[in-house]
Amino acid sequence: MDLIEYPDAELMMMRLADVLASQIKQALLTQDRASLAVPGGTTPGPIFDTLCAVDLDWSRVDVLLTDERWVPETSDRSNTALLRRRLLVNRAAAARLIPLYADAQAPEDRLADLAAGLEPVLPLSVVLLGMGADMHTASLFAGADQLELALTGDAPLVAMRAPGAPEPRITLSAAVLNAAMRRHIVIVGAEKRAALDQAQGLDPQDAPVAAVLKDTTVHWAEA
Repeated sequence: MDLIEYPDAELMMMRLADVLASQIKQALLTQDRASLAVPGGTTPGPIFDTLCAVDLDWSRVDVLLTDERWVPETSDRSNTALLRRRLLVNRAAAARLIPLYADAQAPEDRLADLAAGLEPVLPLSVVLLGMGADMHTASLFAGADQLELALTGDAPLVAMRAPGAPEPRITLSAAVLNAAMRRHIVIVGAEKRAALDQAQGLDPQDAPVAAVLKDTTVHWAEA
């Protein structure tokens, strides 16, 4: 794991957007298409605001989430809706979205279809992850019902139900995340920095982010 510390979060978000754009451009030099996986939530929004305006061949870029709540886009908890508002706009509107949600009551009902849509863009070119103070990343949560499968299995996507989560989730597996050519984690605040330090000494069953720290660049600002 490489750790880059920034003087403030605003600067970190702008620089990280530049790093992601540069790595996408590098991938497009040697591949017909490049893929970018990103988290939902509030933290990456400023990155998306900068990244979406970058001048690159977005028509050759596949964008997907690292995980999604099993809710329709009309829900205010939909990460896909966030992507459409903050990333898939401006120049990045030309990118192709690879969905992690389909219209069905349970994720298991469409898991095979979604995995089939994901397979052609693997291995991922660039992955951006977040991390919670509980040391989860993507929807790899300690205590989740399918955590072992997500950590050690070969399946690219796993349907997950986690303690305290109000709805099922679907997540990229550790195998897919670790196969990415470039991987980044972005965190803000002293609490998450302490959690990151703690995670490095724990089993991934207790600190799932530990499963994806090898060869990952972590970007951190205190505030």
